[in-house]
Amino acid sequence: MQKIDKIILGDNQFFGINHMSQEKAQQLAEKFFDINNIYHVYQLAFQAGIRAVMLNSNDRAKDICEYFRANNSKYSEINWYPSIPYPHKYANLISEKGIFPTINDVLLKDNTALGVLGMMTKGGAAVLGKDVIKIMQMLIDVEMKMFKGLNTKVIFLQNIITDLFLGFGIREIFSAYCDYIRNKYNVLPGFITQNMPILKAKLELWGIEGVVICSSFNKIGYLMSPNIEAYIETSDNNDTAKYQLMAMSTLASGAIPAKEAYEFINKQKIQSVVFGASSKGHIEETMKLIQI
Repeated sequence: MQKIDKIILGDNQFFGINHMSQEKAQQLAEKFFDINNIYHVYQLAFQAGIRAVMLNSNDRAKDICEYFRANNSKYSEINWYPSIPYPHKYANLISEKGIFPTINDVLLKDNTALGVLGMMTKGGAAVLGKDVIKIMQMLIDVEMKMFKGLNTKVIFLQNIITDLFLGFGIREIFSAYCDYIRNKYNVLPGFITQNMPILKAKLELWGIEGVVICSSFNKIGYLMSPNIEAYIETSDNNDTAKYQLMAMSTLASGAIPAKEAYEFINKQKIQSVVFGASSKGHIEETMKLIQI
């Protein structure tokens, strides 16, 4: 299995996301309302040595991807870790229109006649027949259009989707997702989850390997289910040839000081850390502290 990057810059800070403080989230949203401020932070990160970016497929991500495509010669070494789908986008549409009109709108939007024909050939009857796997494949293609031409390394399924299907124990969805990502995009499949020990155990039971698992991992158990001990045990016993583990929410949305947080993280048997930062000092400090 291809090795993932050890340190990855996340994007929550760019979109006004802070799970602990609404005030902090609002400050970030205002700061990064000007998309040029986002590009500036990326530049600071690259100057500090970061060569990997995780990006949610929200509306602003499209502009970010277009910028990096237009400047590909400058940023050809950057690896991309898309996280799909962006759930709030679909939740709002479904609330407004209903699930099947939403699917039709999403699949037909911004597609050429040839592209629509290809989707119809592939599974045009899927919506009518409620074929979940075909719908999933078509939605993956829609979400991944914005990342076309970028050096994608892993495609992650967002935790709200991962954990929903995990709760139902639907092996076929996980298997079909991994197969499609490998065969269509020739990259590693990944899952974001708040239940890493349970997900890894299920994947092992189902014989699904060669997967990247990204999950909250911090010393206070923030967004970690069932508990810290289960995460440590799972990572200690992990076979990295089959599963690579990526830690996120390492600072627990600012509840843990950086030095203290990474003293804990550096002791864990994980392969990667994704973190959010919005200043040169924070980026450089984090780069020095992460020693996995």
